[in-house]
Amino acid sequence: MNPILKIHEKDNVGTCLRLLEAGEVVHWESFSLIVREEIPQYHKIALADISLHSPIYKYGQIIGLATQKISQGEYVHVHNIESIRGRGDKKEEC
Repeated sequence: MNPILKIHEKDNVGTCLRLLEAGEVVHWESFSLIVREEIPQYHKIALADISLHSPIYKYGQIIGLATQKISQGEYVHVHNIESIRGRGDKKEEC
């Protein structure tokens, strides 16, 4: 079983289906990535490099914007993304 779940082709983050350890090499679909830091089960991992202020895609939908550069294999959570869902002051991009 793949340790990472990616639902949509647009997704630049995946859901970890088990605890991923820092330094672990994950072979996933057609590529491999190195896990940069411990990521808890059911939390998000960057599947590609994500630039500052770029959209974070999960399930094919934008769930937030990067508040800093996020490298492939890094933990993606509230410390490096800002939610735009439910905010009247931010317009969702498609």
